[in-house]
Amino acid sequence: MPAARDFYEVLGVERGASDEDLKKAYRKLALKFHPDRNPDDPSAAGRFKEATEAYQVLSDPDKRRLYDQYGPEGLRGAGFGGAGMDPRDIFEQIFGQSGLSDLFGGMFGGTRAGPRQGSHLRVGLHVSLKEAFTGTERTLQLRRHEPCDDCGGSGARKGTSPERCGTCAGRGRVQRSQGFFMMQTVCPACRGAGQVIKDPCKRCRGAGVKEQKVELRVHIPAGIPAGGQLRLAGEGEPGAAGGPRGDLFVVVDVEDHPLFERDGDDLLCEVPISFTQAALGARIDVPTLEGAAELDIPAGTQGGEVFRLRGRGMPSVHGRGKGQLLIRVAVEIPKKLSARQKELLAEFGRHDSEGATPRRSSFLDKVRKVFE
Repeated sequence: MPAARDFYEVLGVERGASDEDLKKAYRKLALKFHPDRNPDDPSAAGRFKEATEAYQVLSDPDKRRLYDQYGPEGLRGAGFGGAGMDPRDIFEQIFGQSGLSDLFGGMFGGTRAGPRQGSHLRVGLHVSLKEAFTGTERTLQLRRHEPCDDCGGSGARKGTSPERCGTCAGRGRVQRSQGFFMMQTVCPACRGAGQVIKDPCKRCRGAGVKEQKVELRVHIPAGIPAGGQLRLAGEGEPGAAGGPRGDLFVVVDVEDHPLFERDGDDLLCEVPISFTQAALGARIDVPTLEGAAELDIPAGTQGGEVFRLRGRGMPSVHGRGKGQLLIRVAVEIPKKLSARQKELLAEFGRHDSEGATPRRSSFLDKVRKVFE
């Protein structure tokens, strides 16, 4: 008979490993070699058993001291032969009771038959930027399952009721032996429901639900961002065995606007102005999502300059005021000029002072320095 492997070697830790190191090493091996995760690997159950025994001994200070001094024989001589501790207790130490069901599908009985929440649903909804600005109400149309009218959602023919499953005695799970452990799996007869329907409803064929078209009103809050998600609690699929409905998540897509670009709570709008408005200054009307607003353009404005109108952007969906409206001016140069316009511009050119155009003046200074 081959000698047992050293427990430290089994867990892959040094002999001076701390309790936390032992726990981390065992957790990793338990997840890797658990038999339910390796149904096609017969050796996994043995590796799992070996790791469990090693952790049980090394995590106990008294057992670890005896093992370090005398090896496995020291444990047997002190009456500590065999693993001793129930595997479920070991798992609860490492993963916690709630973690057993999540990690291993309820194999230790963490899951019981009974009401379970229904599945969540997700739908998309398109709104305009104006609707996102003001907030709006919309009617959603979707298909979801509703309790069958004939059987009231029980799945059994009207006048009858589901019966307790004889295979699992209503528990929804059955035990099976696999090597070192007694495992629990979903009952194959009732599929975990804990009850069976001997005489199914003809309308829903025992499902208890029928797919139907429903309409729901949903409130879109002002300032909702593109991709924002709304949760309608209890508007998802119905739960099993009388469990509560899941939730409905509405993902909002905000459509592009022909005038405004959005950046968070700020809006950007490009507004064309004439050469004379830029040179002499002007008061112009600019668009906002609430109507027109006046903007003063100072004399000497350059193309691409940005002006800010505070409080004219999108409202914060969290109620923290509004963003800014950014107006970027584009100075337009006319493509066609009358004879008189050409004459006036020529006259202007003859009196044009280099210092009157600061960007050109700066550029010319740089050019001179390059060629000096």
